[in-house]
Amino acid sequence: MPKASVTRQVNCKKQQLIDLVLDIEKYPEFVPFCLDAHVYKNNKKGDLRLIIADLTIGKGPFKDTYKSDVRFNQKTDLINVTNIGGPLKYLQNNWQFNEHKKITEVIFDIDFEIENKFLDILMSKSFEFGLNKIADAFQKRAEILYSNLNE
Repeated sequence: MPKASVTRQVNCKKQQLIDLVLDIEKYPEFVPFCLDAHVYKNNKKGDLRLIIADLTIGKGPFKDTYKSDVRFNQKTDLINVTNIGGPLKYLQNNWQFNEHKKITEVIFDIDFEIENKFLDILMSKSFEFGLNKIADAFQKRAEILYSNLNE
């Protein structure tokens, strides 16, 4: 099972980054390998924001869609994502945001396993590279959207 964590220091406010991560339907515009996104539910329940969404991920002839349960806790500023359908046997990822003056530290942890053992082995080989490309894409998008607003 691939498991990793990546940390980035982003020159944006914490809430801006949280909004960027929760704007799932925009992922195909900037997230590598994300071909489509659809949000089915987006509800508030107390301090929680509950989202059910599909992401279609792929490259070349390989593509698949998985459904996720996304939970944002406003008290802790944590976003937790778990797999609830699709080709993944297991998925757990977490976004944590810590603001220090004008810089926000973003910690992204991911742990997953693909049902298809061959694809799981293949993904394990390029996992670290892909994770860094995705983290870089979020950081670049945030800096493009918000750098002028934060000056």
